Parts: sequence; C-alpha cells; structure tokens
Amino acid sequence: MLTIAFIISSLYLLATTAAPFQPESKGFKIALTKRATIATSYQGSVDPSKMKGHLAYTTAKIESGFDVYQRNTGKVHPLAGNRTMRKRSGHPLSLQDDDGTLWQGVISVGTPPQDFTVDFDTGSSDIFLASSLCNMYCAGHKSYHAENSTTAKNLFKSFNIEYGDGSSVAGLQYSDSVSIAEVTAENQTMGSAILYSSGFAPDEYPPDGLMGMAFPEISEYNANPVFQNLVAQNKTEDAVFAFKLAKTGSELFVGGVNDALYQGNFSYTNVTEKGYWQVNMDGACVAGNRTSGNVSAIIDTGTTLVVGNTESVRAFYAAIPGSKEAEKSIGSGFYTIPCNAIPDVSLSFGGRAFNISHETLSLGPVKQGSQDCLGGVAASDDQDYWIVGDVFLQNVYTAFDIGNSRVGFADLA
Repeated sequence: MLTIAFIISSLYLLATTAAPFQPESKGFKIALTKRATIATSYQGSVDPSKMKGHLAYTTAKIESGFDVYQRNTGKVHPLAGNRTMRKRSGHPLSLQDDDGTLWQGVISVGTPPQDFTVDFDTGSSDIFLASSLCNMYCAGHKSYHAENSTTAKNLFKSFNIEYGDGSSVAGLQYSDSVSIAEVTAENQTMGSAILYSSGFAPDEYPPDGLMGMAFPEISEYNANPVFQNLVAQNKTEDAVFAFKLAKTGSELFVGGVNDALYQGNFSYTNVTEKGYWQVNMDGACVAGNRTSGNVSAIIDTGTTLVVGNTESVRAFYAAIPGSKEAEKSIGSGFYTIPCNAIPDVSLSFGGRAFNISHETLSLGPVKQGSQDCLGGVAASDDQDYWIVGDVFLQNVYTAFDIGNSRVGFADLA
C-alpha cells in the first residue's frame, strides 16, 4: 500500500511547475447559503452518528491547532493544559452551511481565475483545495490546476493536516493569487491536496476545500492566512471581516462590517492569545440565572455546536427543567431538553448577554415524534475552555477585528 510520504515525494519529482460582486459600505460581501442541519436524519430526527462525528471533529481540530501552535512558536498553547504534543503521522460574499457544519462561499484562485467553493473557518488558518493530481476521495470536487495558472509557484514543501477523529488532508504547498469577491491576496501560501481522507469525500464534505481565517500561529504552513495577506498588501480599507450566519441572507463581509445587517453597538472583547479567535466569555445564563463564570472561549464558524467543559455544561443543563443526559441515545457529552419548554438562555461577552434562540438551541427531536430535543450545547471531558459555534453565532452579527485583535458581537438587524 502506498504511503502518503511516498506519494508526496514522488510528486515532487514530477512537479515543475467569477461572478461580479456589488460593493457595499467599505468592504465586499460574499453570499453564504445554508444546507440541511447536521443533526437531522431523513426522518427529521437527530442523527446520532453525525452528531458524535461532528463533536469529535470539532474537538480534534482545536487540539490539532495546539500542536501546530507549539511547533510554530516554541510554546505550549495556554489552553492545551498538560497534554503533550501529539506525534504527527469592505466586500460581501454569500455563504452556505455545509450540513450545518461549515459555511460555504465561492473564491477564485490563480491566473486565469479558477472558481472553488470553500468553507470559511475561523477555527483554522490554512487554505487547501483538491489537486488535479488527487485520486483518493477527490472525485466530485473541483480540482485546482496549478499547471494552468501563470501565478502559481511550487514551494517544494509538503503538508499533512491530521485531526484526532481520523480525518486528514495531505499534499504540496504552492503560492498563488486568491480572490475573495473583488480583492486579491497575491502570493498566498496554499495547499494543493493530493490525498483527502474519506471524511473529505464529496458525500461527507461537499465543498471543494477550506479557507481558514484564524491567525498564522496555528498555520500548518507557518504562513499568513488569506485575510492577513489582504491586510498586509493594503487590499482592504479596514482590517476587519464579519459574518452573518442565518437561514437566509448569510454573508461574509471582507474589509469592514455591513451596516445593514446589525443594529445598535458592538460589544467587543479582546483576543487573549493569538492563534485562535480566543476571548474571555463572561459566562452562561439559563432563565436569567448564571450557570458558569468567566472562561476562555474560541469563536469558531467551523463548528455547529457550542462545546464546553463537562462541569459547566452539566450545570447549564441542570438549570433547564426536564433536561436529561443523552449518552445512551446520542453519545457522551450530549443532553436533551423538552422540545416545547425551552427556557431563555444566553452567553455573555464584553459584559453583555446575547440570547440563543430556542430554534438554534434545539437541534431537533431525538426520535421521530419524541418530545425530547437535542440541545446544541455539548460537553467535552478533555477541555477547560469553550468552543462557540453556529448554535450561538446564528443569533448575532460577528466582527473579527485583526487590526485591534478583538471580536465584536452585535444584535442582528
């Protein structure tokens, strides 16, 4: 059986080598569209295997970033605790939620431009696409043809991104131009994937690739992510990008915020450690009662769930009458809540509480016709921090401010 290392090294020897967007405000927007939720089966009830798989992927992705952070900085990430480094083997754009997991939109790569659908993920930092040389789980994805781009440069470096849930992607690093809406990052380091694991097969992962939007400290390539390059190359007026994630009207706004999509003022909280969009969360409340105190939180558009440490999540559900542990029916870390008696819940940032709607907190009935619904807040035994994903982010307008190293939340318009 051919190994990844053999395939990549063999390919080293062989290597030689959009629709218009309407400007708005100071930046550019990219439309995002939403598919079905990861939680539901064809019968409309929760799919336990999908839920367990998504929780495993979410926690594994963050832990993989801790390893990269340590390699890039020479320091153990503050949220990694006592774990040891794992041995490695102004422009809007519409977004689409891949089965409720990640939010998709179209970018262009190369000269002349090749268009791809990618997930925009603030919980990672690298961009990768399926290579034209890929023949493992890549069929059905649109392929990146470096040989057809006059701006592509082979960097003669390999990459291999692995997650603890078993998913991985591997290939060669290139630099090329990457365009989001009307702005282009030149000489962008990116991955041309020769191998996708089964988790990236089209039926499991519809987008062609992924574009990370966190900080270079967790870049597998140890290089600037796309947005940081746009800022460094003076391609954006403001060093800010913003998301609206909802069933309709979702978008990524590049180079500022879209004033039409939020109301009132932003509540900002500073990034406490560059790598992830890591901030302090003041706490969680159920029916006006605080269930947990100050804790570190990673703001992750690449995650559907809100994932917290076991003790605080247990306290959260203890405050919801009728909630139950769902280890047997769904999996470890999950809880159910009464479908017809969901209390008001909120997360607080920057001294301000933001509600999670009943609709987003409930991921659907655990069985067809059941009165118990799966809660969108899950627990992980292996972390002392929270990962704040789609369940919360669909309720707010979120600004990621690179220039001031902070995250801002505002009410949706």
